[in-house]
Amino acid sequence: MAFNPIDWLLGLFSLDISIDLGTANTLVNVRGKGIVINEPSWVTIDKRTRQPLAIGQEAKEMVGRTPRDVVVVRPLRDGVIAEFDVTQIMLEYFIGRVHEQSVVPLPRPRVVVGIPAGVTEVEKRAVYDATMAAGARQAFLIEEPIAAALGAGLPIGEVRGSMVVDIGGGTTEVAVLSMSGVVASRSLRVAGDEMDQDIIHYLRNKYNLLVGQGMAERIKWEIGSAYPLPTEKTMEVPGRNLVTGLPETIEVSSVEIREALAGSVQVIVDTVRDALDEMPPEIIADLMDIGICLAGGGALLQGLPDRLADELNLRVWLAEDAMTCVVRGAAMIFEDFDNLSHYLVGLERGGGRRRG
Repeated sequence: MAFNPIDWLLGLFSLDISIDLGTANTLVNVRGKGIVINEPSWVTIDKRTRQPLAIGQEAKEMVGRTPRDVVVVRPLRDGVIAEFDVTQIMLEYFIGRVHEQSVVPLPRPRVVVGIPAGVTEVEKRAVYDATMAAGARQAFLIEEPIAAALGAGLPIGEVRGSMVVDIGGGTTEVAVLSMSGVVASRSLRVAGDEMDQDIIHYLRNKYNLLVGQGMAERIKWEIGSAYPLPTEKTMEVPGRNLVTGLPETIEVSSVEIREALAGSVQVIVDTVRDALDEMPPEIIADLMDIGICLAGGGALLQGLPDRLADELNLRVWLAEDAMTCVVRGAAMIFEDFDNLSHYLVGLERGGGRRRG
């Protein structure tokens, strides 16, 4: 990349921000400060004026509780932008919060954003445009499995092969990496959100009980699992009986929720197995030594490493602070931009574009 003295001068005083623009949560890392924002990707909109009323955790708490002229929106679905204007509003809000924490006014920041590996050029453009419109001076894109691998500390720059499975809210990204490149990858739109829907459908079909996504997510984290637990658990679940229309509370067990999640978990297992089927024996030997790294919030499902290890006959381990791997990996780009910028993808290979 040619040296630009204006960009160099601005870089001395501007912020460098990395963003994990997730379906479920948005995380923001500021160079030198660490992760400063970790909030749900929800926005509350006034239908009449299209103005935002709340963003992040405050908006998520309003789900299912709003009046008729107010709607709570998730602007990202399956890891990509579904509501461009709302995504721009959310990014403007989060970037603005970062600027508010500065003692003196600063130039527009450089921003690197994680995107799913399987997105189209149109979807890449949408992320780039939304980031620039939200106030970035430069926008860069990095594929989430690459960022997750960097954040987890995998030796992706070495000749040895390594593998990362990044399970988010909307997508699961599987990548085998070696010599700073992708040997094989898979991207599927089965992840945390799909698991929540599995629980909702299971309770509706078996107990005629209607629960919301928030309750399904809580059930998943409290008693959900992908592998038999040492001690099985139970939980009381409130909802609305679809036959009587009245409130009802039932008790469900971790065995039942594991049954509910079985389909989505098996899809993830099969996808990882398919990626391994493509690997030459040399990389399989490397993976037997290094193991498979799990990252992302969805990887925190109880027993998932054990389930994968049992089915794949490989060591499977959970990255430290798995939920923040992508944003921490993206932040590493600014720590050593000259040597790591080749991991960036998007509208201009090796970097984003500067807005004139």
